[in-house]
Amino acid sequence: MQEQVPKLQRQDPLRLIMKKQPPMVTDAYVYASEKISLEPDAIKQLYNAACLPPVRHILATPDIHVGFGVPIGCVMAMENAIMPPAVGYDINCGMSMLKTSFFKDQINLDAVSKTLARNIPLGEGKTNLHLSKKNFESTIIGGVPSIHDLSKKSNHYAFNNFDEAQFQLDLQHIEEQGKMAADLNAVPQIAIERGVSQLGTLGGGNHFVEIQYVDQIFDKNLARQFDLSENQITIMIHSGSRRFGYEIADHYMNAAANQPYCSDLSKMLAYIKTETRDGQNYISAMHAAANFGFINRYLMTLIVRECFNEVFGHTEIKLIYDIAHNIAKLENYQNKPFWVHRKGATRAFGPKRMKNTVFAETGQPVITPGSMGTASFLLAATDNSEQSLCSVNHGAGRVMSRSAAIGKRKNSKIITPPAITDDQFKRSMKGIELIAADKSKIKEEAPQAYKNIDHVVEIIAGCKWAIPVAKMRPLVVLKG
Repeated sequence: MQEQVPKLQRQDPLRLIMKKQPPMVTDAYVYASEKISLEPDAIKQLYNAACLPPVRHILATPDIHVGFGVPIGCVMAMENAIMPPAVGYDINCGMSMLKTSFFKDQINLDAVSKTLARNIPLGEGKTNLHLSKKNFESTIIGGVPSIHDLSKKSNHYAFNNFDEAQFQLDLQHIEEQGKMAADLNAVPQIAIERGVSQLGTLGGGNHFVEIQYVDQIFDKNLARQFDLSENQITIMIHSGSRRFGYEIADHYMNAAANQPYCSDLSKMLAYIKTETRDGQNYISAMHAAANFGFINRYLMTLIVRECFNEVFGHTEIKLIYDIAHNIAKLENYQNKPFWVHRKGATRAFGPKRMKNTVFAETGQPVITPGSMGTASFLLAATDNSEQSLCSVNHGAGRVMSRSAAIGKRKNSKIITPPAITDDQFKRSMKGIELIAADKSKIKEEAPQAYKNIDHVVEIIAGCKWAIPVAKMRPLVVLKG
């Protein structure tokens, strides 16, 4: 790839273009206002991806920042090819949003947050639902629908009050109803060994469980259809496919790098032709990891319900939606099938594409978390999102690396001071209860390390890809 990256040209207040020039195979778009800071290295990654032969469309959402190979916030359509680095290591990292019947100041936050922390393992390397290899494999193949049978076999805390009617309703509120066509023969054994006991765990990094309240309603009609009101208590869960997905990603990134047509590419930009055996195997294994991610978040949804039941008695908690934001899917655009890669980007199907679902009138719910300590948003996708390959940003997006946020030390000696002081971090979390598995690294996820979520959502609303429905603010944050 050439070092000289073409300059971005602003087309309008919300959109920039990097016009195609050799060796690029397509124009590249960046959706960002003047308020959004853009990392040169992230733009270079977008350019490198736009030079790959199978790419037909590529864009970056407003939360763009440096990733592995392609930037986080990259949406890319490939023809007859799939790219493991453009999905990433945490396959089906995604979001769930729940609504409760409680309102702010009606519940004992301290009691329920401690119960959640006791029952949802936070941090790296943790285990929760222990299954035999056989049961684990059948659960992964079956996706979320298999939890019905699992609930009858297991005495795990999550299934104490399993409700069949609620479960059937929940399935309609999960992308793909929580199941994609998978083949465990394509999954490396190390992934199964590492993942077999990690279902129902949060993980580390930017993964979280938040208890929030609805601070503002933007669209009263949509809010009514989603049954949301001001000051209502909501919950968000952000997690993915844990070590299971990581091992699958690592295996197939190596497989992609070994393809003869990728010999001149770095591992970070290697892809696989979908008609090949490796290509079909990656798709099947990626789907298995996607199922793990859906199951993982759903188990935590069941645990959240049980924790509220334990503390407050029977509590009605409904799933608004669960969706992936690290995935590749075969979708049709302009009457042609493309493998649409969303890396740190969320699918946003408007009402037409949600026909024959419970969201046929509203469009697909779009869950957009901010950073720890700042607001999150619920939006509803519109048919205008076709312009962005039916995709929007998955969050706020980083403005500084984790190492910059916490600084660098060696042998107790400060090499680089932290960009965020302890006092600044403390002020940013004022009024929010924080429970963290690793407090030594928690400043990596400080609000100051992320873009302004309001500025990011302004772009999505301005492009008319999605309609803001409600803004939520955190009361309790549980971090890995």
